[in-house]
Amino acid sequence: MPGRYGKQRGVALIMVLLAMALVVVLATGMISQQSLRVFRASHYLAQQQGYTIATGAETFARSLLYRDYQDDQEAGSLVDSPDEFWARYALILPMDIDGLVEIQIEDLGGRINLNDLVGPTGQVNERVREQLQRLFRIQDITTVSVDALIDWIDADGDMTGAGGGEDSSYRTLDPPYLSANQPFVSVSELRLMPGMTEQAYHSLRPNVSALPRGGAGINVNMAPLPVLQSLAEELTERQALLLVEHREQQVYNSVSDFLAQPLVEGIGLARQGLTVNSSYFEVVSRITYAGQEVTMVSTVFRNGEGEVQTLHRDISQRRRMTREPYTFSEG
Repeated sequence: MPGRYGKQRGVALIMVLLAMALVVVLATGMISQQSLRVFRASHYLAQQQGYTIATGAETFARSLLYRDYQDDQEAGSLVDSPDEFWARYALILPMDIDGLVEIQIEDLGGRINLNDLVGPTGQVNERVREQLQRLFRIQDITTVSVDALIDWIDADGDMTGAGGGEDSSYRTLDPPYLSANQPFVSVSELRLMPGMTEQAYHSLRPNVSALPRGGAGINVNMAPLPVLQSLAEELTERQALLLVEHREQQVYNSVSDFLAQPLVEGIGLARQGLTVNSSYFEVVSRITYAGQEVTMVSTVFRNGEGEVQTLHRDISQRRRMTREPYTFSEG
């Protein structure tokens, strides 16, 4: 009998140990789940704080653009050029907490606005069409046509030229989709054009914009080399490069100054569509905080009184900081 009771006590002890092991396993799982929830909550909080700081950085950049307008107005010349402070550096702002705020303001006025291709009543702007066709040739883009961009914007279902593309063209793709039939909201929509390769897209991206309002004109002080060359059929890459070198020494204070340059004088380049100041900008804010990195790209508009408003925010872009860093101090 003692042997039987001993076996029962042994079985009971094993059951107790198994129960304790089960409790330990469950507790460990609960602690792991709780730790994961805490991590997710802290990650989300850091992300939200990063977005809040990025919005503050955007506000700071808008104040810089307003101050730039005031300075230009006092100088009696509303000119935006690459030598200005906001256009030269990626600003680093000091923070009271452990983190880093970086701000880069990029000009959009020197780029070709894709939405200038089609006017408000649906008519095609031939001047912009020809300029984009030249830009495509300059950048050796042959797999996609400017006509496809026109059809992406216009509201009708008629295909523009042999290279156009309406709904029937997009329905055959995998997956199928429809043309927008409205102005470009983002330059990234170019990726949806039939024949658009990644190489072609990355070549076009720094030279075009998708601005909501047409007719702003191209700022010849800020236009990239390919955009300058695309202004006229007669301009060569070497001539466009000389125009860039000239503005690095002396910015164009007026469109007349630009048209008076020997390189463009006499080639029939029209004043229409050209300017020396900008109204649209992108503010790139990169926030590093609590081990998290948040990048916000804001499209802003500066009106004729210098007031700056935000039109659009994008948090999907990365690797946008390209300029020399400069630690900013109000002092």
